[in-house]
Amino acid sequence: MSISPSTDLLTLTDWQVRFPATAERATFAAVKGVSFAVGAGESLGIVGESGSGKSLTALSILKLLPKAAASAGEIHWRGQAIHALKEPAMNSIRGRQVSMIFQEPLSSLNPVLRCGEQVAEGLRTHFKCSKSEAKARTLAWLERVQLHDPQRVWSAFPHELSGGQRQRVMIAMALSTEPQLLIADEPTTALDVQVQRAILDLIQALQRELGLAILFISHDLAVVKEICQSVVVMRHGEVLEAGEVQQVFTQPQHPYTKGLLACHPSLTIPQRRLPTIAAFEQQPDLSPAAIIAQLRAAPGAYAQRQAFLRAAPTVLRVVNLRVWYASQRNFWGKATAHVKAVDDVSFDLRKGEIMGIVGESGSGKTTLGKAILRLVPIRSGAVWYEQQPLHQLSERELRPLRPNLQMVFQDPFNSLNPRMTIGQTLAEPLRIHQPTWSATERQARIESLLAKVGLTSDVLHRYPTAFSGGQRQRIGIARALLLEPDLLICDESVSALDVSVQAQVLNLLKDLQAELGFSLLFISHDLAVVKFLADRIMVMEKGKVVELNDTESLFAQPEMPYTQRLLASIIR
Repeated sequence: MSISPSTDLLTLTDWQVRFPATAERATFAAVKGVSFAVGAGESLGIVGESGSGKSLTALSILKLLPKAAASAGEIHWRGQAIHALKEPAMNSIRGRQVSMIFQEPLSSLNPVLRCGEQVAEGLRTHFKCSKSEAKARTLAWLERVQLHDPQRVWSAFPHELSGGQRQRVMIAMALSTEPQLLIADEPTTALDVQVQRAILDLIQALQRELGLAILFISHDLAVVKEICQSVVVMRHGEVLEAGEVQQVFTQPQHPYTKGLLACHPSLTIPQRRLPTIAAFEQQPDLSPAAIIAQLRAAPGAYAQRQAFLRAAPTVLRVVNLRVWYASQRNFWGKATAHVKAVDDVSFDLRKGEIMGIVGESGSGKTTLGKAILRLVPIRSGAVWYEQQPLHQLSERELRPLRPNLQMVFQDPFNSLNPRMTIGQTLAEPLRIHQPTWSATERQARIESLLAKVGLTSDVLHRYPTAFSGGQRQRIGIARALLLEPDLLICDESVSALDVSVQAQVLNLLKDLQAELGFSLLFISHDLAVVKFLADRIMVMEKGKVVELNDTESLFAQPEMPYTQRLLASIIR
């Protein structure tokens, strides 16, 4: 998989990672005999489902495994057996020779340090430069990763930035030390399509300029196809298929690989449902095209759906909504300048309708969703839900409505209580809002929802730290659906999921929406996902709505230049 043995920078040979037995499970083999090599200037992609061992394999290279993990096999960096190195020796490799972009920026960034200082720290450590020089280089890197106000980002704490902005800070931090190997664990997951394209172009430009090798972990196969020369397909800790990207993607041999390639929503084929891995494993003799054809939408289904929605009553009405944040204050604490996160937004959502909300990171999508549920203060405007003026109600008056108004948050790690087991987290809303249910009824409801999002009941006794990012996101979705809400807001709810689980969850959302008739606001940077799911799409830029149309019309004939640029940026 490398150019030649002499140019290999990184080699893994029969690499294994195991976790010891606990009260809940036996010894667990997370990585089972993985072998691959990355040559100088090469790009190797690792793909597979959440929990397949991709991230653990990457963390092994920098000796960042959890303390409980035991490893075996060999890892060589430039011919040196780094799996046996002690901590002082690894410090000269981490960051400077091998750098890593982590999957969840909020849990990876220090919450009490300003973002610019965190980037500058690596520059001062590895280049021995002065504070002023480190700041100048940091600001330049923040600009290179498309952060439009580098000076503000320098001064901001991680919680003051959007998910996409935090991810770009992490990318700047990793690339600023000009490493020889970049390990990128889902580096563009939280980014909108335009910034994703810019970041991938930047990584490729740096690869050419510096001879950078890349180990690229992603659930987005289109991105892997765009940036990688070779690919390794993993499942349950094992390598199922490996080879050149062009060969594996055009002529996959394993049913699992075929399923991964077909699971992502199509931009051209109208789909009733998305294919899943199980469909390919249950029908190994059928071609991917034949399986996809089974799931095409019926002719006229879209027109029928639009006609039904036009006759449906309005369940949510947003009128001239504004949410502004103070960006500057005077000596007395009075705001003298504002960030207009949501600026005069108006729209209606019909009963049973799915509306997609798209736009760049920082465009106001997430703030709009939180404002509708009164999770952030509203400056002005109105939000009406079923004739109830949510903008005027006190928290006490809102409490009886909360079960009907649910949200799946963008950052799964930050939205789960680290001190509660998953079972406690899921049982809590049922105990509060369904006090007459027995423990058996609560357990049955919880296990049913877990199964629908692709998890088993053995997760109930574990804590959030024991799960991958994708698994935590599925738990968040299950929690939001427990009470069968009338209005569900999903904020990048499938962005952390690999394509196979993403397909399961999107099919689940579609099935539950058809069964229960709830209305759904679906916030996403993935336009293919929005096209599959949404009846209408609202495009936001700098806090304003720039275009709102039914899905087919918006994709076929986008009216605004901004929408046209978004669609042109899609990586296919």
